[in-house]
Amino acid sequence: MAEPHAPLPDARPDRPQGPIFLVGCQRSGTTMLRLVLDSHSRVSCGPETRFLADMQRIVGRDWERLSRFGFPREYWLARIADFFGGIQADYARSRGKTRWADKTPLYALSIDFLAEVFPDAQFVHVVRDGRDVVVSHRKRFGYWSAVKCVVKWPRYIRVARAAGARLPADRYHELRYEETVTDPEKAMRGLFEFLGEPWEAGVLDYDGKQHDVAGKYTAEAQRRRAAAGTDAPIYGSRVGTYRRELDPFLRVLVRVFSGATLRELGYR
Repeated sequence: MAEPHAPLPDARPDRPQGPIFLVGCQRSGTTMLRLVLDSHSRVSCGPETRFLADMQRIVGRDWERLSRFGFPREYWLARIADFFGGIQADYARSRGKTRWADKTPLYALSIDFLAEVFPDAQFVHVVRDGRDVVVSHRKRFGYWSAVKCVVKWPRYIRVARAAGARLPADRYHELRYEETVTDPEKAMRGLFEFLGEPWEAGVLDYDGKQHDVAGKYTAEAQRRRAAAGTDAPIYGSRVGTYRRELDPFLRVLVRVFSGATLRELGYR
């Protein structure tokens, strides 16, 4: 039998080993950040999962049904952690990685639950100017989606930040999209420092690495770069698009429903 591999030099006992959850309102840059994380030699960040939100419901709103089995709620939480964490860990190992991450924007609404299931998890909340998020929803999902986004975006921000405030500082980290695309290395160095992972400059060149992503993402990314006139993986041309692409009706809706949150976050 082959001898087990020696620990990597950077695998210190004090290094965080818990899972990483990347969350944020859709169209806030979470896919880009997912690929950055997945480019790290130690971190695996695979496809979106989403179904943990359903697990939250069955041990929450529908708990009466499960309680009839006679097992305490802690039992079910441990089972969920074993099942979901086991799949993610197997996937990470299959790719030669030692730590797993999950990018599911929807989980911005479930941080409290996820922190309960995974007490050692770290959360990265990507925040983007809500006006640009509305524009991106219109382009990607259609006009009605943009209309609904003026309410959805502040809800995601409010719920995620409130949950983050209940966590220790070493478990919740906010990352501004605008800072990420303006000075990628500074923002990413801060991110990996928070995660307790060694800095690897190659994460910024995520396009040159293999990721398990849907073909539609690759096609969309190529279209965006062509429109921006760049071949750089990270670029800032989409910052402030609302100034030229947000129509008067959506501007009014944003001001009414998202204005307070924009001001709270310092967006002018």
